[in-house]
Amino acid sequence: MSADEKMLLRIIRKVADYQFGRGAGERLFPEDVIFKISKRTGRIRQIWYGETLVATLNPASGLLNLTIKGAERLVNNGRAMFRWVKVQDDAAIFIERGKDVFAKHVVDADKEIRPMEETIVLNSRGEVIAVGKAVLSGVEMLEFTRGVAVKVRRGRIQED
Repeated sequence: MSADEKMLLRIIRKVADYQFGRGAGERLFPEDVIFKISKRTGRIRQIWYGETLVATLNPASGLLNLTIKGAERLVNNGRAMFRWVKVQDDAAIFIERGKDVFAKHVVDADKEIRPMEETIVLNSRGEVIAVGKAVLSGVEMLEFTRGVAVKVRRGRIQED
């Protein structure tokens, strides 16, 4: 790994730690990740681990957008470590196809979630079924019975 790649790895790990919590950067991005750089801007666009796209870097916010495989790297034995929402199984079949998460279907949620944060959606078995942006805070997701809790960007069925 070149000095430039080591610097990029340090930066992207710090972004992940900021966004998801301490330790997320090392879980998401091992030493041998591959960076795809924009030819136009010279900035990181995508982060790959082998043949798997783990995350993309949003140029507007400077934060990470996870793929399903990237989100799975933050789940340990069915328990997500950072920014997670657990939903009812009867709603999970629709959410994994890309439908949004409604507050009435939320069973449990990380109380640290704030609106507009990247969020991992889990079924009752702790499997990643979708990733998206929180519309409500984690506390609101548990208290509200109406409205969208997470705007799903990618469901598991869409990605396979």
